[in-house]
Amino acid sequence: MSKQAAPLALIDLTAETPCCPPLAQRRVPAEAAAMLAPAFKALGDPVRLQLLSMIASADSGEACVCDLTPAFDLSGPTISHHLKTLREAGLVDAERRGTWVYYRARPAILRQLAALLSVQPTPVA
Repeated sequence: MSKQAAPLALIDLTAETPCCPPLAQRRVPAEAAAMLAPAFKALGDPVRLQLLSMIASADSGEACVCDLTPAFDLSGPTISHHLKTLREAGLVDAERRGTWVYYRARPAILRQLAALLSVQPTPVA
């Protein structure tokens, strides 16, 4: 049995509004935690965090694997593994064009992760 990320269907990760209030305001529901944890886990690796940053900050909104691979002192298959992990976690979409694959960040899930981690000051009574 392979270790694949759970399907991203329980929570609408394409929604413009966060799935749940920031964790500093209220406990994260178990369902939301189960759906968002793979994305946080994927970002726990420095190479994957850098890859996502390169993809999300690309001028055209997408990055070719041909541009990502040379930025690292890693083999092509290792970079492909990291990109697959980001894809399975729902952080990026991929599109094959000829022999190359182009990656785009999924802004909706990035907003959800950011909203969950936001720390807003507690209102003064």
